[in-house]
Amino acid sequence: MNETRPGASWSMAASATLHCLTGCAIGEVLGMVIGTALGLGNVATIILAVALAFVFGYALTMRGVLKSGLPFGAALKVALAADTVSIAVMEIVDNGIMLVVPGAMEAGLASLLFWGALAFALAVAFVLTVPVNKWMIGRGLGHAKVHAHHGGHGGHGDHSGHEGHEGHHAH
Repeated sequence: MNETRPGASWSMAASATLHCLTGCAIGEVLGMVIGTALGLGNVATIILAVALAFVFGYALTMRGVLKSGLPFGAALKVALAADTVSIAVMEIVDNGIMLVVPGAMEAGLASLLFWGALAFALAVAFVLTVPVNKWMIGRGLGHAKVHAHHGGHGGHGDHSGHEGHEGHHAH
């Protein structure tokens, strides 16, 4: 099961990472907004943002997998297998950047510094997570688990460029 799959293209990895980025960004922004609005400290705000990033990331994946007809428990297992590593890498990178950009976490929601740093952090996280997803998909792991349940189509976007779906069905 851990053999390299020829269909693990860079476009597939980028698509999987973009999918992950969407959930992460929703959770990150919401967590940062809530944490900042409530006056929470950096640690509490980051914990909230990371938790929400995982929730939204898994929810987006589950939405598509549930449409394929899997029951909730099975869909949750697929989402956990598909997205955990990708979301974790993305969260480590983007929160690490937010912490090292001087003043970003303290800047406040009305600040260009806050939003600019967050956008930069998410962009860097995307770039660094694509190779992780390519490696995982090439081994039938990560987002390849999602494709096994709906052929990579329907449920969460147009996955054009996903040549090699046939390699994702034997999991």
